[in-house]
Amino acid sequence: MKRIALVAALAGAVAVPAFAQSSLQVYGRLNTSVERQRQQNETTVKLVDNASRLGFKGTEDLGGGLKAVFQLEHGFNVDDGKTASASFWGRESWVGLAGGFGTVRFGNTPSATYFATADYVSLHNHDTGSSEDKLYAYVMRTTNKVAYTTPSFGGLTLEGQYSLREGVAGQGNAWEIAANFDQGPLHLGGGFTRNEDDRAATVRALFEFGAFTFGGYYQRDEFEDEYRNNYRLAGMYTMGASEFHLNFGYADDRGGVDDTGAQQVTAAYNYNLSKRTKLFAFWTKVRNDDDAVYFPNETTGGPIAGGDFSSFALGVRHNF
Repeated sequence: MKRIALVAALAGAVAVPAFAQSSLQVYGRLNTSVERQRQQNETTVKLVDNASRLGFKGTEDLGGGLKAVFQLEHGFNVDDGKTASASFWGRESWVGLAGGFGTVRFGNTPSATYFATADYVSLHNHDTGSSEDKLYAYVMRTTNKVAYTTPSFGGLTLEGQYSLREGVAGQGNAWEIAANFDQGPLHLGGGFTRNEDDRAATVRALFEFGAFTFGGYYQRDEFEDEYRNNYRLAGMYTMGASEFHLNFGYADDRGGVDDTGAQQVTAAYNYNLSKRTKLFAFWTKVRNDDDAVYFPNETTGGPIAGGDFSSFALGVRHNF
């Protein structure tokens, strides 16, 4: 019995350092707002979720600078408790290896170009909910993906992603390359995405100047041989716990067809109760040209051309 106890004690002494070299982080965001929305001539008051999520991140030190890494992220709606998409781990589900060479990931993950451009300048509510960027063209698929991110070279990182078609009829391989550069107050980014014949090139810049932050992106995309240009400008001014936001987006006519453009303007105010909790208010409006479709029909869920959409919201966001 003494020998058994000694062996168990030695095993425990070995296991503790091994466990200490691994980490698991549970994180999430609860983000919801009460909104008065107006579409066409119909006005509704509703509780809206703004991309709430629950996630897990983990690493294991394998020695020699090599680590195993993974991430799982589930999206759900705070207002009704339902899953936000058909896939339970629809936001993130991947495993990979990281080291001095960079990081290689396998699985489901969003577009690197999107995070380097539209998401980066969406300062007021992380590009979620009814005030999300309605004009950005999201070309890349998220699933069945192999991704590689380089280490930082003086503030510059590059990422490549390749999404396999896996023999699905009518679905081709998709790929993209993206870059981010961060050096002091200057932040640059961009990328090129191609999914079969659809493609998009986007560049972004953001500059911090004291209490002011200015940013924007330009995108040129092609769907079914029809080109379109899309711009967005965003600004933020901070004063104590308060943030004042204003952004404007413009999409021109697609393929030169008249009355297929749109504009979006958003004004927002955030008050940080702590590093993790904030109150927010925003007003957003999308104005479609007569033949433009940039938001769904509230009744059928299908597309609707022309008309305006607007929303005034009061909400709370908590990160954990």
